Amino acid sequence: MEFDKVIRTREAVRKFDGKKPSEEQLSAILEAGRLAPTAMNAQPQRVFVLESKEALEKMDKVHRGRYGTGEALLVCVDTDVEISINNESHPEIDGAIVATHMILKACDVGVDTVWLGIFNGAEVKKEFGLSENLLPICFIDLGFRAKDYGGNPMHNKRYPIENMVKRV
Repeated sequence: MEFDKVIRTREAVRKFDGKKPSEEQLSAILEAGRLAPTAMNAQPQRVFVLESKEALEKMDKVHRGRYGTGEALLVCVDTDVEISINNESHPEIDGAIVATHMILKACDVGVDTVWLGIFNGAEVKKEFGLSENLLPICFIDLGFRAKDYGGNPMHNKRYPIENMVKRV
């Protein structure tokens, strides 16, 4: 798919049919995350594929937004390898870039997604047994929209470019 079509058609799906992406689709999505740029190429991303019933039940305990998907990703960054410049580090930025690459690739290969980012990080770490150095960034539901999904009413609502851009 052309990139312009990907960014115009990708939408947050909040009702899935429960079917999982194929292994080829999943591999393409994960590869996009592997290739995503990170600060000084530190590559701190750690992605967990939540596909077992037990893993999805854990997700349900810490986030209410699985929306019927049969598979999801938990995107984290390893703060032990995150780059610090002048004693400042922003690992969530690397994680967001990685997640965005995977979401856009998912659209490109015909897989629907929704970014799920509001959760208690300490609860996620505890539920999934994550080490202290792993910082959860987001969950990403993966799958296919349910036949009766009416679409996201906010998808095409965008402010004019002038609201975003100021030339100086």
